[in-house]
Amino acid sequence: MSLITRLTTQSDSFERTLRALLAFDASQDESIERATADILRDVQARGDEAVLDYTRRFDRVAAPGIAALEIERGEWLAALIALPGEQRRALETAAERVRVYHDHQRAQTWTYTEADGTVLGQKITPLDRVGLYVPGGKAAYPSSVLMNAVPAKVAGVEEVIMVTPTPDGVRNPMVLAAAAIGGVDRVWGIGGAQAVAALAYGTQTLAAVDKIVGPGNAYVAAAKRRVFGTVGIDMIAGPSEILIIADGTTPADWIAMDLFSQAEHDEMAQAILLCPSAGYLDEVEAAIGRLLPSMPRADIIRSSLAQRGALILVRDLAEACAIANNIAPEHLEISTADPQRWADEIRHAGAIFLGRYSSEALGDYCAGPNHVLPTSRTARFSSPLGVYDFQKRSSLIQVSQAGAQTLGRVAATLAYGEGLQAHAASAEYRLDKPDLKS
Repeated sequence: MSLITRLTTQSDSFERTLRALLAFDASQDESIERATADILRDVQARGDEAVLDYTRRFDRVAAPGIAALEIERGEWLAALIALPGEQRRALETAAERVRVYHDHQRAQTWTYTEADGTVLGQKITPLDRVGLYVPGGKAAYPSSVLMNAVPAKVAGVEEVIMVTPTPDGVRNPMVLAAAAIGGVDRVWGIGGAQAVAALAYGTQTLAAVDKIVGPGNAYVAAAKRRVFGTVGIDMIAGPSEILIIADGTTPADWIAMDLFSQAEHDEMAQAILLCPSAGYLDEVEAAIGRLLPSMPRADIIRSSLAQRGALILVRDLAEACAIANNIAPEHLEISTADPQRWADEIRHAGAIFLGRYSSEALGDYCAGPNHVLPTSRTARFSSPLGVYDFQKRSSLIQVSQAGAQTLGRVAATLAYGEGLQAHAASAEYRLDKPDLKS
């Protein structure tokens, strides 16, 4: 059995086969949906008591009250101090690079004044409170702490509240250290749908937030989907994806390992290579077979590549770019001699990695841009997480007396056309009136 599907765009069945390969069943497990809905309703009704019950049931952590589940700042700092020097330096370097990059995204309030003195503009304000969900226990994602907390703080969010499950009381030191470095304000040792509910609705102890961000399991994703509208959310992410456009000059082992880097996430992750050289695709396939046995997560990678991976022979790099735009991948590597030329052809991708040395893994951890990216073709209409996700915009309208004479007549005409007489009268009351400031 082949390790990975081989396709060619010159086949009559290519488009049909590609659609089948890309297909992902996003329908939700009904039992998960029902359980999540029950948890959300219960937390909304009982607050602290429900959160304590679910924490005892699912994480096997018994606490006399919610306050006992808060992880104090002293413990984060102790975790940071206890980290091996190399790990601490890596976290601090990554945090600083993420901070510098996101500082460029910060929007500012602006206005302009028209000839008649009317002032129009936009006021930028940060969200007040943001909830950050971080998987806990064995699944440690300190990089996700940085990628979510740092842009929130750059945006000016006053309070970032982190929740993370602590199964059997296990608290991950790297996650806590990342909270200390990333500017998190408070950390609670709770997880699952109950943590999402507490953040969205508030309890007797936890105040509700304005937005919930961060990855989680199927129950967390279902809960985020259900509370959207009560609070904002970042996105509902699907399986991780990488698409590589190669011209055949990058070492085959490098490309094989880049494909592995996403395939190792889970069996539904997708890794695809586009190249106009059949011989090079042969080299990469051979590298996959040679390198795979050495991977600790070889079984997951093998399953991912077999189910959803592909090596695709294209006519040329222009055709590769057209296919990439159709797929709209989460991560796109352009591993060619002149990557910028081909990047100019790309319209839909979460993150674009240019050149042979820009491995996707660098973007996951420390390059600076955010690693929270749109998946499942949503890059056609959405963007990476950024400072703009933690700021909101209010329109500014200050109409002068002279402006009211012109705009009032326009508004009244349109209001009468819509049958809204009070709207029209509201505008007309200000016509031909003396300057109230004089």
